[in-house]
Amino acid sequence: MTDPLRVAIIGCGRRMKTEGATGCGMGHEHAKAYLAAAPDARIVAYCDIVEENARKYLDEYGGERGDAGIYTDYREMLRAERPDMVSVALWPHLHAPAVIACAEAGVRAVHCEKPMALNWGDAKRMAEACEKSGTQLSFNHQRRFGEPFRRAKAMVQAGEIGELLRLEASCGDLYDWGTHWFDMLLFYNDNTPVEWVIGQIELRGSRKIFGAPLEGQGISHFKFANDVHGLLVTGYQAGWGAQNRLVGTKGIIELDPPGGPRLRVLGKSADGWQEVPVKDSLHGPDFIDRAIRDAIDALKNGREPELSARRALQATELIFATYESSRRRGRVDLPLDVEDSPLAAMLGEAGG
Repeated sequence: MTDPLRVAIIGCGRRMKTEGATGCGMGHEHAKAYLAAAPDARIVAYCDIVEENARKYLDEYGGERGDAGIYTDYREMLRAERPDMVSVALWPHLHAPAVIACAEAGVRAVHCEKPMALNWGDAKRMAEACEKSGTQLSFNHQRRFGEPFRRAKAMVQAGEIGELLRLEASCGDLYDWGTHWFDMLLFYNDNTPVEWVIGQIELRGSRKIFGAPLEGQGISHFKFANDVHGLLVTGYQAGWGAQNRLVGTKGIIELDPPGGPRLRVLGKSADGWQEVPVKDSLHGPDFIDRAIRDAIDALKNGREPELSARRALQATELIFATYESSRRRGRVDLPLDVEDSPLAAMLGEAGG
């Protein structure tokens, strides 16, 4: 039996909608996932710029030692603790420096919250730093482990809707929520590379979440190398229908249609819409547990994790390519050749 991985958590935010909370408090979900992964993992340190937050995590989730496991500077923590694996549960603009510091410190694996970064350049730099150091890097697109999504993909692979033609999704924005749906459309199509993107965004109604600018409305149309097309629409959603829709030559699969079941199919094996029973909702529970278990197993067995940086980069490139298409007023052929966030630039913000 191998020794458990020594795990550290950077970002000990308070739970959403509790006193003093500034975000979702995703660090709690990461901590619970590592406890669920025992005996393969043991949390040895918590780090947060607010020491009280880290101490609350220690009280709730425990650790290897008492006060010795509490830090307010992650660079100091990395030097002192030399963890095998680190979860980064910070706001997006803080992801790149923290992940790169982990890579430079020789951390074996990093599991980071999504979206990857505020701009395309930082997303690539994180992946490059970890590839150089041999650090396994994954991002928390945890819906790949949800039963509705996996069943939908399995039905496509079984030919239930014939040849796949088009993948559709709708949500509130292209970035914070859209990163999940771009990733899921790639998941349904076996991570096939995308050749081009054409899109438009509306800045009226733009807002920020976790420090990141979001469009008021947006549309992204893209083509995979196997000629399947993708479509993601954001903002006003009246009449759009299901959150995800998979269209084939012989049928349709829908996830979370209005007033309908979580998953249904209009396929070749039956007349009319058929509900596909699933236990999971589209949001969980336990998706993050599964994601972190997979990351640990991948590290131990030398394979690519399901939520690898390579796959996260595909989804992230679609976000920034859509913004760039709006800025250029034309189609963007991939690979994307910008470093900034075109949305931040169009809003006149520095550092995007």
